[in-house]
Amino acid sequence: MKIESSAITDHNQDFYSSHKTEIDFLNKKMDTKGFDLEGIIKKVIDFNVAIPSWALGTGGTRFGRFPTGGEPRNLEEKIEDVGLLHALNKSSGAISLHIPWDIPENYDNIKSLASNLDLKFDAVNSNTFQDQENQTLSYKYGSLSHTKKQVRQLAIDHNKEVIDHGIQLGSKSITVWLSDGSNFPGQQNFRKALMRTLDSLLEIYDHLPNDWKVLVEYKPFEPNFYSTVIPDWGTSLLLASKLGNKAFSLVDLGHHLPNTNIEQIVATLMLEGKLGGFHFNDSKFADDDLTVGVIKPYQLFLIFNELIYGMEDKANYTQPLSWMIDASHNVKDPLEDLIQSVEAIKIAYAQALLVDRQKLEEARETNDVVLAQNILQDAFRTDVRSIISEARIRMGAACNPVGLFRSLKIRDQLIKERGLKTIATGL
Repeated sequence: MKIESSAITDHNQDFYSSHKTEIDFLNKKMDTKGFDLEGIIKKVIDFNVAIPSWALGTGGTRFGRFPTGGEPRNLEEKIEDVGLLHALNKSSGAISLHIPWDIPENYDNIKSLASNLDLKFDAVNSNTFQDQENQTLSYKYGSLSHTKKQVRQLAIDHNKEVIDHGIQLGSKSITVWLSDGSNFPGQQNFRKALMRTLDSLLEIYDHLPNDWKVLVEYKPFEPNFYSTVIPDWGTSLLLASKLGNKAFSLVDLGHHLPNTNIEQIVATLMLEGKLGGFHFNDSKFADDDLTVGVIKPYQLFLIFNELIYGMEDKANYTQPLSWMIDASHNVKDPLEDLIQSVEAIKIAYAQALLVDRQKLEEARETNDVVLAQNILQDAFRTDVRSIISEARIRMGAACNPVGLFRSLKIRDQLIKERGLKTIATGL
């Protein structure tokens, strides 16, 4: 289905009066503090977040899965769903594909469909964490780090194939996440496993086009619980540094042990020029894949504070970052949940743009801890939702995307078109 622009225009009319009051009030407040509200709105407009193909269906746990209905049954319908999101918020203009779940049957048709919906193809993602149908060798004991050369070569060839698919679609990067590791002490030689992984990644790296990059993702545990081969940002940075200038670390907000200072990791990676991108989500206990900002909104703000500071450092920040949501929607409508996540990301970004960096640095240099805290929290406590709404209105998006999604009964229409008992490919 497609959302008509007239429906968005009519929807926005209902909010225009109250919105204008809110944005005018904020404009006066920002003016007294010396902030350029217009410049902030333009930056918010330019900020886009990619949607992964696997997040368009209902997720689940090892105990069960409760489908939403009307889920996308193939790649074309996944692209159409991202098109719906982008029409509603104009901030989801890219889709990230997962191979082999999303192999196009016809590249030209897929690219044409995406282009008609104003979408691009973000990073492609490989899969060596599960065995595929008719796969003769198994990843049960690892993939790029496996003790057997034949299994490692299978995983290497798969990643090369993923790059080839991405080239056909116009993507410019591949994300490599490994489930490789061990469940029991003594099961794996840590040093050999890491060296085998590096050797495998070097072969994949050599297959990259000159204008591509590889994003090396890390995770401290799961599905292996004693060790993972790439458990933290330091190991990811080590591998990316050894691979070369087309390799970067990827930070998934759920891939950290409790109370990890993620904003400090971001600062260090940006200082080294090795931060490649983000997978946004939120968590209470571990890799919960919850809606962005639902548990730790202040941490998200602090992360964006470091990101903005790093992006202003032109000596180290030389390439655009990849922004993507990586969440699982067990009890929510996947599309509504993604709308909420994009909203939370842009709110944190806008709040971080309101930090008075000159005063913050002065407070830091004079060790005025109280003033430094006040400067950050003053920005965080500013209600910037009218900025996000203003940006959407200017782009022709909905002032209240979830509200319009519901008033148009989009999920009901998808169920009518696709059926109640559908399962998104890959889930």
